Amino acid sequence: QVRLVESGGGLVQAGGSLRLSCVTSGRTFRIYAMAWFRQAPGKEREFVAAIGWNGDSTNYANSVKGRFTISRDNAKNTVYLQMSSLKPEDTAVYYCAADKRTYRSAQAMDATTTTSETADWGQGTQVTVSS
Repeated sequence: QVRLVESGGGLVQAGGSLRLSCVTSGRTFRIYAMAWFRQAPGKEREFVAAIGWNGDSTNYANSVKGRFTISRDNAKNTVYLQMSSLKPEDTAVYYCAADKRTYRSAQAMDATTTTSETADWGQGTQVTVSS
């Protein structure tokens, strides 16, 4: 059974930083692209960042480009999201997603293509940025 567990969320002041982690078990981590999404109260889930299966490609939402960095450690079956210069509008539940399709680049995962059918999802971690 595939399991994704996010951690690292919390309360931070605007301008601060957080690093989210997502540990995957139950599948061969290194051959799958990974992504982070977020959902704020009353809003639809939105794409944040993705990384290709081999780490050579990344993709970011315009709203986080230059502030967030996605990375992966295949030895630890973990994907990270380093978030800096946080803003109150970054407040949301952040979800990790693991593509079910193998050997895909970061561009294969976005808000349209990443669904419950094409990816496995974690339970989410809350990030709250105070002004």
